[in-house]
Amino acid sequence: MIADPAILRCQQLGMTYTEGPHDVEVLANIDLEVAAGERLAIVGASGSGKSTLLHLLGGLELPSQGSVWIAGQEMSALSDKRRGDVRNECLGFVYQFHHLLPEFTAIENVAMPLLIRGTDKQEAEQRASELLSDIGLAERLQHRPVELSGGERQRVAIARALVTEPALVLADEPTGNLDVHTANAVFDMMLDLNQRCNSALIMVSHDQNLAARMDRRLQLEDRQLREIN
Repeated sequence: MIADPAILRCQQLGMTYTEGPHDVEVLANIDLEVAAGERLAIVGASGSGKSTLLHLLGGLELPSQGSVWIAGQEMSALSDKRRGDVRNECLGFVYQFHHLLPEFTAIENVAMPLLIRGTDKQEAEQRASELLSDIGLAERLQHRPVELSGGERQRVAIARALVTEPALVLADEPTGNLDVHTANAVFDMMLDLNQRCNSALIMVSHDQNLAARMDRRLQLEDRQLREIN
């Protein structure tokens, strides 16, 4: 059996929601393959379904039709527990709002995915400390989210997504809540970490300038994806 060369693949992917007596089709007939280490941007108007697509690709929701394969495993065919295991083993998530746990310090937030994997606490915190130091937060390890700036919080969130060196990172408007200068600095850091980990990256963004720095750009429009040359 030949291993699937794509870290992520979806076929005829569609999503329909029921709102009262009506069915609302958000996505239809989407085919996509993402190779190991590839960086892909998905752009589209607000309300076009970008976040819904990212949730489907990450196994956070199941599609109405079609299939999503991550690291050769079809997500719809797995139990809830196994889907969670695949997400922890293969994926990292970054959102527009950092979603850090407020009661935990920066180092504890970054170490969390490793602890969930069963990594020893001392080793997990050592790896988290090294990564945070690499991105200029060596002096902020023991600070809680409320004590960090917006850019620092997002750096911690990106470090948390990449600390396990996932095969694929899914980023939903990762700099959308930051000013332009901070957004560019955070994006530079994210691309650098992504390259060092050799993780594939799918980023949803409305920022065409950031999207242009990725390997491929796709437009989500009228429920479907098309390549942008």
